[in-house]
Amino acid sequence: MPERDGPTTPDSSEEPRRRERRRIRVAKVRPGYQQVADQLRELILEGRISVGERLPTESELTEMFGASRSTVREALRILSSQYLIVTARGAGGGTFVSRPEPRYVSDFLEASFGLLSDSEHLTVDDLLEAREVLEVPAAGLAAARRSEDQLGVLRSCFPERPEDVSRAHLFEGNLLFHITIVEAAGNPVLPVITRPVFSVLRTRFLRDAAPPAFWDTVARDHREILAAIEDGGEEEARATMALHLRNLRPTYEAIDVKVREERDAASPPSSGEGS
Repeated sequence: MPERDGPTTPDSSEEPRRRERRRIRVAKVRPGYQQVADQLRELILEGRISVGERLPTESELTEMFGASRSTVREALRILSSQYLIVTARGAGGGTFVSRPEPRYVSDFLEASFGLLSDSEHLTVDDLLEAREVLEVPAAGLAAARRSEDQLGVLRSCFPERPEDVSRAHLFEGNLLFHITIVEAAGNPVLPVITRPVFSVLRTRFLRDAAPPAFWDTVARDHREILAAIEDGGEEEARATMALHLRNLRPTYEAIDVKVREERDAASPPSSGEGS
């Protein structure tokens, strides 16, 4: 008996299938150059390609990855920008795995944090919290481990006549003060991580924005932190650093609100807004 035509009805099994697809999480397919860079980075970080070792040539990498020469070149450019490799010209040249240096790591982190702070992925609150986690314990360690040379550097961060010092020099003095404290803590990881966080906050939120009273508070707090470190009081050093970072927070947050308002006001309205 022939089937009778009738109105088309939705397949009742389609909705469960849609829910199942939403439940399954997959990674987006990354561009070819990024996949090549990721694999080479992994080989370097795992030590399977050692520091100072020459990488295969572009032609060899092209064959190994089954990728185009332009894809391989872009991957190598990414690794070079991350200070993982360096290219030497001339006889005996080639592309080699770089010897890691803390300043390269800090520079890369600073650039990355700066880009993230331009988006919603990294807020001023995130950066301030990171400073509290890193610098409060570091101040206590510095009180116990600082050298006389490091104390001398900390004392040099206070100009005799602050009113005659440019804003740029104030920036540099504050950076030197905080970096010297984390260096005095005696853990080489701390300066590498702390420097970029401090630099991003300083350049992004304080340039020509903080009022004079802010800098007076900073100078007072720094002198109290220095006194605690000079006395070797670990608990007092942690407490004064924690208070200092709390004192900074309202100014950073106020500037952050202002920056966001100005950015929103300058952004063109999205399509569909207004009439």
